[in-house]
Amino acid sequence: MLLLAWLLLATMPAQANQWQYDGVSRVVAVADIHGAYDAMVEAMQKASVVDEQLSWAAGSAHLVIVGDILDRGPDSRRAMDLLMQLEIEADLAGGKVHVLIGNHEAMNLVGDLRYVSSSEYAAFADEETAGERERWFQEYARARAPGGQSPEGLATLFRQKFPAGYFAHRRAFASDGKYGAWLLGKPAIVVVNGTAFVHGGLSPMVEEIGLEGVNGRLIGEMGEYMRHAEALFAEGILLPTDNFHDHPAILARHMPALDTSADVLMSIEAVKQLGASSLHDLEGPLWYRGNVVCSELIESDKLAGVLQAIGANRVVIGHTPTPGRQVLERLDGRIIQIDTGMLNNYYGGSANVLVIDADGVSAVNQDGSTTLAQPRPRNVGTRPQGRMSFEQIEAVLGSGDIVSRRESDSGQDIVTVSDGTYTLEAVFDKRQGKGFYPEVVAYRLDQLIDLEMVPVAVVREIDGDDGSLRFHPKNFIDELERQADGRGGAAWCALQEQWNAMFVFDTLIYNEGRGGEDILYSLDWWQLMLVNHDRAFRARRGVPARLEGVPYEVGQAWRDAVADLSEPALADAVGDVLDKKRLKALAARARALAEAD
Repeated sequence: MLLLAWLLLATMPAQANQWQYDGVSRVVAVADIHGAYDAMVEAMQKASVVDEQLSWAAGSAHLVIVGDILDRGPDSRRAMDLLMQLEIEADLAGGKVHVLIGNHEAMNLVGDLRYVSSSEYAAFADEETAGERERWFQEYARARAPGGQSPEGLATLFRQKFPAGYFAHRRAFASDGKYGAWLLGKPAIVVVNGTAFVHGGLSPMVEEIGLEGVNGRLIGEMGEYMRHAEALFAEGILLPTDNFHDHPAILARHMPALDTSADVLMSIEAVKQLGASSLHDLEGPLWYRGNVVCSELIESDKLAGVLQAIGANRVVIGHTPTPGRQVLERLDGRIIQIDTGMLNNYYGGSANVLVIDADGVSAVNQDGSTTLAQPRPRNVGTRPQGRMSFEQIEAVLGSGDIVSRRESDSGQDIVTVSDGTYTLEAVFDKRQGKGFYPEVVAYRLDQLIDLEMVPVAVVREIDGDDGSLRFHPKNFIDELERQADGRGGAAWCALQEQWNAMFVFDTLIYNEGRGGEDILYSLDWWQLMLVNHDRAFRARRGVPARLEGVPYEVGQAWRDAVADLSEPALADAVGDVLDKKRLKALAARARALAEAD
């Protein structure tokens, strides 16, 4: 208890930093540089952030670096050095540079170095002595060397795992190192003119602990973790060659000597406890992807609570490269995504600077072009060639040439369709009755309410049979397979939240037959996909028997969405694929959900 109390005091900031700013005439933001120094500079020059001499040229503007300066690319050190210079110059000009902690900054600080490139280590090689390398080689040989290695083999392994510059890099990112001390003084979230900036996203955790909890306590915990780990380096209990994720197992095996000092024992316990900080959690602000990948019906209510708690009206995020590698927005502009894959040889994108000023929101590309933020495209299932829109899929399914037709192992009628550019597989279902195409109804209804779980489906006649073609994506498993191997725990959008949305949707459509084979998961990021609606859309009210007693929540976003599903609105949207009796019952169930507590 005394240790926990001490840690709590130690991790509190000496004084609250300023994380909220108002009255800023121009705000510019850059995300996910990943060592792509040249691309970053080109984009900042085109956006008038720096001049040809790389000096601050933005006057009283605020520049926000939305995390992930580091890893994968070659020139992260040059990028940090420039940003350090611009911080000083911006302050002198009445502006401000906000560098935010991203997940890759946190990884480098605590010793998770999986993504550090050899060129990043090489940038520090001149500052590393032969004596330093020899010292850590001897420590590695003493405590960590794998068995069965010859001296020559061990030396080769050491050079491969810890190339020239590795140990100077670790010193530079230590708590008192040039870059470590600099980054530990940075927040994870700032709010400028009512716009929040964060690397991963705004999760309910942020609503719960607030800006002080994130920027004060969680960043403070990371700093304390580093200082205690460094104390254990000095004792030889941990080594700078140890990965962050190996620290708990190493300390669990360590047996302190009887004369071990109280300070060392405290450091051992501190590293054990602080290594589990919520800063590194998938629901934390550095890693959270729900803002991007969860259905709007799932994310809208959660985001509203977080924004209110931190005094913001929208959020700008990086972390997740955007489809099409352009700046995107969703939830009516409350979420703006600006990770456009700047490190081209890895992500296939380019650098963009987000600009927020009196003229609105725009993006300046490194080629000098200016665009508006585009709506995030609807995306259900892995797309051919990665970027095919749902409109393109509709067009191919509706009018493309039938290339082949086969029966799958599960008895589905699989049709291959092509327009000469794209080739898709689709499931053909014969019409269920006069004027009733359940897969098409489910798909269009999904679009109306922004559920984003039902694959594209269109009406199509094939070989004289009237029915529907439903897009059959690649790279998925069904619920039966998921249960068998227990996967899905690290889904970017929590499975329980996706399931809640499925239960509400099945209530809306009165689906009496959702089995495990009708619940699919895209293995890209465990997105739920709902198929096989032949037992849905009954002309009944209430709840299907299979859902009686199943707990689920109908949030405000759901109530708002279904409130618009009047009979006239449904007739316009699905009247050609759903008969009047079923349509009337659907509208009644929508009214009931809109009035749900």
